[in-house]
Amino acid sequence: MQTKQCNIPLNEYFPNMSTLAYGCMGLGGGWDNNPVTRENINQAHQVVDTALEVGINLFDHADIYTLGKAEKAFGNVLAERPELREKMIIQSKCGIRFADNEGPKRYDFSAQWVSRSVDNILERLQTEYLDIFMLHRPDPLMELDEIADTLSVLKSSGKVRHFGVSNMNQHQISYLQSALDTPIVVNQIEISLAKLDWLEEGIMTGNADGRDINFTAGSLEYCRKKGIQLQSWGSLSQGLFSGRDVSHHPQHIQQTAELVRELAYKYNVASEAIVLAWLMRHPAKIQPVIGSTHLDRIKACAQAPLVTLSREDWYNLYASSRGQEMP
Repeated sequence: MQTKQCNIPLNEYFPNMSTLAYGCMGLGGGWDNNPVTRENINQAHQVVDTALEVGINLFDHADIYTLGKAEKAFGNVLAERPELREKMIIQSKCGIRFADNEGPKRYDFSAQWVSRSVDNILERLQTEYLDIFMLHRPDPLMELDEIADTLSVLKSSGKVRHFGVSNMNQHQISYLQSALDTPIVVNQIEISLAKLDWLEEGIMTGNADGRDINFTAGSLEYCRKKGIQLQSWGSLSQGLFSGRDVSHHPQHIQQTAELVRELAYKYNVASEAIVLAWLMRHPAKIQPVIGSTHLDRIKACAQAPLVTLSREDWYNLYASSRGQEMP
């Protein structure tokens, strides 16, 4: 099958898409087998309302989040207020299987598992289609033609409109794309002010000190060249620089948290906004995924698009977080 190389950015498919995404991993209660409660559904209503009110309309799911209960709680919101669906862009992922009677924790891109997973996702979300469907983590046993045929059927059936991946490097994406007749539009990876390999790989080129960096060279540039939207999970580093107690953390973490507070004062925004604005200042136009269920924190994050850090402030944060000046 011949590859269609398409460099159309995601925001051209979705012109009204927000620059932030809301990650729904915290919805639905705990990671247990307890049923979704009315309280869980009410929380989902509040989170959705708050996100939409501050301009966030991209909602990120995965079938494993709180063991499927995140999608169930969200689906109840859509069932009770179906008019909200047209205001949303919804993406979800599959491919991670937890340990069960059949085997250990594993990844599964088989046709049977992916097809069944999408049907279950749609049922839990109580929607007829996903705007974006993503493969969650690379499956070493992936059969290229099998997954390509499966994705083609999902698209032709109307169950999925666009495809993406998560936690893949450029070679894995390129290999998958070689068998698809529709473009991969998203790659969601862990990048943040605390997770710097995506930047270190570039500035440490040819430097022996960079030999242990765990980021595949050129992946960032590949996604930019191919029009693949980079989304960042773990964007806020679990509050490491925006309110968490860091008194027992290394000195450079404490100093970075203080610098974030100073910049929040300078730009007249919340600390969360500075942490996210640092990601968004990169020319790759990174789309941070935020996951807090605290309504005030969602509102704080929504200030990030209002901030354009100076080059000096961006590099100050980078150097502070890496714990040493640039090489």
